[in-house]
Amino acid sequence: MSLNTRPDNPGDAPVKQALQEAKRIAVVGLSPKPFRASHQVAEYLQNHGYEIIPVNPTAEEILGAKCYPDLESIPGQVDVVDVFRRSEMVPPVAQAAAGIGAKVLWLQLDVIHDQAAQAARQAGLLVVQDACLKVEHHRLL
Repeated sequence: MSLNTRPDNPGDAPVKQALQEAKRIAVVGLSPKPFRASHQVAEYLQNHGYEIIPVNPTAEEILGAKCYPDLESIPGQVDVVDVFRRSEMVPPVAQAAAGIGAKVLWLQLDVIHDQAAQAARQAGLLVVQDACLKVEHHRLL
């Protein structure tokens, strides 16, 4: 899988630039279970210098970082919102990502919601759907 699995995804250059500029990544749906994809992706990103902000209302802390119940509760700037939720759960997350001033909305593999993605693009966010942030980071950087 790569960015070009979807014609509406941005090309490599803007994604690479966004990942180079990003410092804080909120991971929505981050699981405390090490065998879950969200945990593995977040750990990889943490090991590559990003500050990971877990968004999970059922956990206190994941990967040594304080959990927040939602995006609006996170203090400070969030650069990337990485979404590990079912596709039908995306619209309020996309709206919140725009509301907090995130620069990128990243929907993981098999997470697709065209209307929410379009609304996020109209709000000025770079939007990637149906792609793994870990895979693309490794490929581009």
